[in-house]
Amino acid sequence: MSLLYALLIGAIAGWLAGKLMKGGGFGALFNIILGIIGGFVGNWAFGILGISLSGGIIGDVLTGFIGAVIILLIAGFFKK
Repeated sequence: MSLLYALLIGAIAGWLAGKLMKGGGFGALFNIILGIIGGFVGNWAFGILGISLSGGIIGDVLTGFIGAVIILLIAGFFKK
């Protein structure tokens, strides 16, 4: 069940990151996929930095959103 939760949170975070980065996105489906990957990246990066957001869905979405924005920025460099 936690994998399904991570996929759902990542999809929401990717969609939000795509909305934030208008013109820099790759389309809704690809942004959602990058958001799922970004959720894992955000959790990894925050773990290394020792940053812990409050538990719950809001903290998880925020972590995934930040990871998705990072992934979209990196992917944007390769798009050009």
